[in-house]
Amino acid sequence: MENIKRKSNIVFILVDDMGSWALGSAGNSEIRTPHLDKLAAEGTRFDHFFCTSPVCSPARASIMTGRIPSQHGVHDWIRSGNVNRGELNEEVRTHLVFADERTAVDYLAGQPTYTELLAEAGYTCALSGKWHLGNNAVPRKGFERWFSIARGGCSYMKPDIVQDGEVKIVNEYVTDLITDHALQFLDELGRQESPFYLSVHYTAPHSPWNRSEHPESYVAMYDDCPFESVPELTPHPNQIRTAPHGEGERRKELLRGYYASITAMDDGIGKIMDMLEERGLREQTLVVFMGDNGMNMGHHGVWGKGNGTFPLNMYDTSVMVPAIFSQPGVIPAGRIMSELLSQYDVFPTLLDYVGLSNPEQDRLPGRSFGDLLRGETGAGREDIVIYDEYGPVRMIRTQDWKYVHRYPYGPHELYDLRNDPNEDANRVDDSECQEVLEALRFRLGEWFGKYVIPGKDGISAPVTGFGQMSPLAPGVTEGGAFKPLAK
Repeated sequence: MENIKRKSNIVFILVDDMGSWALGSAGNSEIRTPHLDKLAAEGTRFDHFFCTSPVCSPARASIMTGRIPSQHGVHDWIRSGNVNRGELNEEVRTHLVFADERTAVDYLAGQPTYTELLAEAGYTCALSGKWHLGNNAVPRKGFERWFSIARGGCSYMKPDIVQDGEVKIVNEYVTDLITDHALQFLDELGRQESPFYLSVHYTAPHSPWNRSEHPESYVAMYDDCPFESVPELTPHPNQIRTAPHGEGERRKELLRGYYASITAMDDGIGKIMDMLEERGLREQTLVVFMGDNGMNMGHHGVWGKGNGTFPLNMYDTSVMVPAIFSQPGVIPAGRIMSELLSQYDVFPTLLDYVGLSNPEQDRLPGRSFGDLLRGETGAGREDIVIYDEYGPVRMIRTQDWKYVHRYPYGPHELYDLRNDPNEDANRVDDSECQEVLEALRFRLGEWFGKYVIPGKDGISAPVTGFGQMSPLAPGVTEGGAFKPLAK
């Protein structure tokens, strides 16, 4: 075991469906996020941080493993395999009747995660909140303490939770439940001499956003909000019918719920930060705040993330996530950095940050940005390219250009981001852009060709955005691994 006496603790706060634009510190003057704004002021906020896939489960799997979806095999949100339906009591089975649950499956079986490496090095690992990587009732991947959500998303006011290995339906606000268990774990972990890793995975601000789903005190904060921070556009022609969306007062009702869920979560984060301060742990602890994927709340006329449309989209609002890193005395305060970074960089960065070796480095696409975090002289990245995928849809993005390729037949997209940052003009058929297009297309194919694992490749997987039913295996892709489009 490596020497761990002086290694930093880690509190990793991961949130669900939060756009990078939904922070006061990111320039949103309407949303109330005082504790997150304080965290950003005390650390470094990255304003060009990308998910690996614009939907929850693939992105979360990539954070944990450092692998892209075509390496870990999770290509859509996990619809089945979260719990063993036959072991649930009647109340819970009735509550989960719409969830398509079969037998619980560990979608990351056999794939190393950074939490396992931390645990092997002497860290005590705890999870409070959403897992959504299969078999959610059972602690795994190095976690000793485990409070989770039975499925992926859930009702805010009557959530299905897992506590002490049992699935229950409780009449409490799920954001508060996650905060309370995080505080309980933090109280226990903070008394130990060994370092700890605490995952706090909020379900907020994922839908539902109806007023009844959130405490009235938070919703009422936004009763008079004009929501000028969010564009009001005509619906996108590819908007899926099942996404929550609306115009006029219905639009404002949904935005009130979305903003209220974030402010309620922000209060919970404030309590976690207060405990770190009170216990004298703040300067010993790296605090990370990150979204799993981006979110459109009317941006581009879309309500939803990558699966808010079909064909699936790769708009920046879908693939960019909020990302804040803070540890006083180690990470310079008050910085906003625009380097292009990805969730596949998180695995090597956390290990590097606490001084642990990375046995997976040669097999992983990401690399540590610990030098950026520490503000080391000369730290920086040149010619950085970001890659993204969602099933057969793949993206390559530089500072200047974005190319989206949809296998096998398109439609494809090319955006000149310097002159068209809102991605309004698709220039894929523009003769003046063919040289750029060919170069990006070549780099896209070359990069994925380097890292894709046969049998887990999403290039021919029939991913629709309606959920993954089982892990990929020979013959399964064609036999029902993914839910077909809703009729």
